[in-house]
Amino acid sequence: MRETEALVARLRDRLDPIDAPLEGPRFGDADLNGDVPVPPELADVEIRAAAVIAPLILHDGPPRLLLTERASHLPRHAGQISFPGGRIDGGGETAAEAAVRELEEEVGIGGHHVELVGRFDSYATVTGYHVTPFVGVIKPGFTVRPDPGEVADVFETPFDFLMDPANHQRHSREWQGHVRHYYAMPWEGRYIWGATAGMLKSLHDRLYG
Repeated sequence: MRETEALVARLRDRLDPIDAPLEGPRFGDADLNGDVPVPPELADVEIRAAAVIAPLILHDGPPRLLLTERASHLPRHAGQISFPGGRIDGGGETAAEAAVRELEEEVGIGGHHVELVGRFDSYATVTGYHVTPFVGVIKPGFTVRPDPGEVADVFETPFDFLMDPANHQRHSREWQGHVRHYYAMPWEGRYIWGATAGMLKSLHDRLYG
């Protein structure tokens, strides 16, 4: 219990308030690829604002983060591991509201089961998303009901594993004729990589850097 309370206290101390003014991305896919050109088809892509939530489960054992595996039929990032999240709707929706809404739409956890405790650094993807990430503590009694149109699977990964620098691997692969580098955190057959791993690395740096 004391370790859990200490973690929540650290999150509140080190993260930005959820309603603080938004800033431009400080991290992104380009961090490890400064000399690799953006593919031509993405050079003029529209910048889209998005929000995600890192759902933190603190009851029934050690702290875990809930992650999703995206459905295999999606046009972008199919089958990849991600945080629940998506585009911020126009008409006045805040980033925090979008993150909580997407959590319910994608995995069925309603807002009454979530307490947002802070926001960490926004992240720019090569596909044109500026993603604002939040940490939200998931209260006991929730039920996971994934939307099959978006989510193939939902699973939990130990928070300590994701925050251990020894697990922040640097991988690479050839894409569009160039070798691109990215963070990866493989765990029990799950390949956590790309923007999700990059945001987890950013969260680690906020909390423990």
